[in-house]
Amino acid sequence: MKSVLKKRMKAYLIDIAISTAVTVGVEYLLRKKIKSEAFHALVTPTTIMWSLEFLQLRKSGQTIGYKKMGLVLTGEEGTELTSSQIINRMVYRDTVSTFDYLKNAKAFEDQEGEVLPHDRYARTVVRDRGTGSLSQL
Repeated sequence: MKSVLKKRMKAYLIDIAISTAVTVGVEYLLRKKIKSEAFHALVTPTTIMWSLEFLQLRKSGQTIGYKKMGLVLTGEEGTELTSSQIINRMVYRDTVSTFDYLKNAKAFEDQEGEVLPHDRYARTVVRDRGTGSLSQL
């Protein structure tokens, strides 16, 4: 597995851990007002994760996990991310991306895991600050 892909996986796990901690706190406050378990199982975690990710990427092109792993997310041409790129990337990753990968896994394996479906869809690039290399995603 390529080092950029390993770093991306570690960064995503860090971001999930942070999002989970924030979600636990928010759920604690919301439980008294909202009794629906479906809301707490589906809406709250997704909203928290996407909000945290959107704000961080929009501000600096990095989430806390990306910063820890030395990665930066930019547009294909090295441009600053647009709001629509960030939203498209998150929604595609959490909905269609897995099916896209399963449908044509060989195409992604040929690229040694550096290009993932949601990044191709959003036209983004991950830059490894440690090596200065680019991985088109």
